[in-house]
Amino acid sequence: MRSMTGYGRARQTLHERDITVELRSVNHRYLDVNVKAPRIYGFLDEAAKNAVGALIARGKVDVFISIDAGASGDVRISLNHRVLEGYLSALHEMRDKYNLTDDISVMRLSRLPDVFSSEKQEADAEELTADVLEVLQAAGADFCTMRAREGARMKEDILSRAQTILGLVAQVEERSPKAVAEYRAKLTARMNEVLADTTIDPQRILAEAAIYADRTAVDEETVRLRSHIHQLEVMTAEEKPIGRKLDFLVQEMNREANTIGSKANDIELAKVVVDIKAEIEKIREQIQNIE
Repeated sequence: MRSMTGYGRARQTLHERDITVELRSVNHRYLDVNVKAPRIYGFLDEAAKNAVGALIARGKVDVFISIDAGASGDVRISLNHRVLEGYLSALHEMRDKYNLTDDISVMRLSRLPDVFSSEKQEADAEELTADVLEVLQAAGADFCTMRAREGARMKEDILSRAQTILGLVAQVEERSPKAVAEYRAKLTARMNEVLADTTIDPQRILAEAAIYADRTAVDEETVRLRSHIHQLEVMTAEEKPIGRKLDFLVQEMNREANTIGSKANDIELAKVVVDIKAEIEKIREQIQNIE
């Protein structure tokens, strides 16, 4: 089980190029990969997206690619002859007209604007792509490790809350019959008070209590809720993306809790249902960030 939030970074020097790749991700309904590389290396986008897609199934991922090719042959420096000749002509004219000392030197001329021009050589796209993907794989290893570590913490929290819900469900199952018995006792007391000296038919009391018990029975809901929690435990042990399935399962858990709450005509049961729904909501919040 992995979180959709992660970060990974790697830096290597390959073929005289200093390459850095960073991966950052947050939760997203689908896989959304955004590659940010220097414009002249736009051909890297598709390969980088495919590489990230092989690592993860869901999440919004930003891929930052930095390439320093200063030491490689990707940049060519050349002398701008026409500009240099213009400078020399003007300097000689200045020297002769104003009788100045001739201190023209190579280093002085090299500092003048536009004497040199730099030209970006076209990189070997296939070679550079392979190098960038190698660095991306190294960054991806850290990235996936962080997502798995965060996922393990989330799994522990989710399973702990699932056990809390099971304990609360047990309270519901214990309380429900008592609530029916209390209703029957209250009903008997009210009828005795209203009818006073008249003899009360016990069967009528039992019939009313049976109707109440049927209307407030939550056995089916608690059984389904226990089943959903078992499914939750099984899913969290799977080694594949489960975020969407968990989201659907939690919706079902919440539906059962709502049904129990609507049936529970009892203050104590209502309090327990509120606690169940609170735990389900905390699980729901967690799984929004599960791949």
